[in-house]
Amino acid sequence: MTAIFPRDRVTIVGVLNATPDSFSDGGRIVGEGSSVNLAAAIDHSASLLREGAHVLDVGGESTRPGARTVPVDEELARTAPLIEALCKRFAVPISIDTRKSEVAEAALEAGAAIVNDVSGLRFDASLAEVTAQRGAGLVLGHLRGEPATMQDAPHFDDPLAEVSAELGASVECARAAGVAAERIAVDPGIGFGKRQPDNLALIANVGALRERLGLPVWVGPSRKAFLGAITGEPTEARDAATAAACAVAVFAGADAVRVHDVAGAARAVAVGRALREARRGGRV
Repeated sequence: MTAIFPRDRVTIVGVLNATPDSFSDGGRIVGEGSSVNLAAAIDHSASLLREGAHVLDVGGESTRPGARTVPVDEELARTAPLIEALCKRFAVPISIDTRKSEVAEAALEAGAAIVNDVSGLRFDASLAEVTAQRGAGLVLGHLRGEPATMQDAPHFDDPLAEVSAELGASVECARAAGVAAERIAVDPGIGFGKRQPDNLALIANVGALRERLGLPVWVGPSRKAFLGAITGEPTEARDAATAAACAVAVFAGADAVRVHDVAGAARAVAVGRALREARRGGRV
């Protein structure tokens, strides 16, 4: 069975949000409600792929801090037809960013190959069974609570230990449902119920997280508030800071990065991987 992320590269995941309210690019391809502009989505996807994306991650529900839960039928309308159109046009894996098993099932039926669950199966554990039945990849994210409340006084005594343990429990749930180990990756959930020092510690210690869980790590720092806290820049001006975070994450051991600005991330990933190989004497 093919590994979720090949070890001979760092996988670059391009963000394609079919939402009106995502923190960075909400409304780019969908207006209020569920009306997706397929032509705009395909054009943007083509641009992401030209810039170096290996995977497209389609989301129909914003999970920014304070975001409301989107009804299943609305999320389905935003994502399933889009994924079907993308799969007909592009020969790359498509990931569905969802916490809901019904949405994941429809997306996989439409041609998606990976499920990206930011809740780590805490929202809907049956999502693991859907993924297993399809033989799809599964990215398990770390999130305590709900997007609407996740930034209400989050607290960690030891972020690496606690996130590792909680992700480990998510992995066990996935494995019990029949998801093959080689089809699982983990995501420390940068910006999801984390304080500034928690985010920094998790990125700097991606390698330790990988070693503890024995699984590939996907990191999503793109344009997030923790970068703005460092640079003082607004959301739309954080691509350079995102690239820096990606380079550090890859140097530390990340297998995949999820970004809006693929071109900048591709350069950052190349530098981070070269430095990682130099540190390890050429071993990836």
